[in-house]
Amino acid sequence: MDRRNQTIIIGYSGHAYVVLDILHSQKIKSVGYCELTEKKLNPYNLSYFGHERDQQILKQLQEYQYFVAIGANQIRRQTLEYIEKENHQKAINAIHNTAFISNTATLKSGIMIGGNVQVNAMCTIGKGVICNTSCVIEHECVIGEFSHIAPGAVLCGNVTVGQNSFIGARAVVKEGVVIGENVVIGAGAVIISDIPNNGKVVGNPQRFL
Repeated sequence: MDRRNQTIIIGYSGHAYVVLDILHSQKIKSVGYCELTEKKLNPYNLSYFGHERDQQILKQLQEYQYFVAIGANQIRRQTLEYIEKENHQKAINAIHNTAFISNTATLKSGIMIGGNVQVNAMCTIGKGVICNTSCVIEHECVIGEFSHIAPGAVLCGNVTVGQNSFIGARAVVKEGVVIGENVVIGAGAVIISDIPNNGKVVGNPQRFL
């Protein structure tokens, strides 16, 4: 069997379980995982390959597809960029078969798009972004690398999200708003104006912490 059609998951816990279900919906076969140590809980019956920073394991990864299934933005970034640099190998995308993605949208690599997600016209989704279950990304939005749009969040048209930012579950971002890098927006927040880099915002209407 051609191993290049099989996938290794980097990271194996809650977020990875979601990714594995997404890959299953795409009929992509996942055969193993990489972690620091072997997991006692193995609900998907995957083989343990070892740690991805082990040079022998990295070499073995070149024979497969891979996806970095780590929820924390910064750790996901460090891991994916390390593998890219060492192996000159891009991660695949995990896109649920119930998601809608406009033909005019631009998707980079290593992206997770969950069930019932809507990505509308002329959007750009950066490398390593998580678009979680049922979020809506309206026309011409730009999502920076390694950001996370949580379940049910709504980004109205022409919203820009900087890299490494987190938009909480069911948050709503008004059209045209610019959200900086490393921003955290709380669950259910309503964002009506720009958020600078490193801002932390909650509430309806928004207030800074």
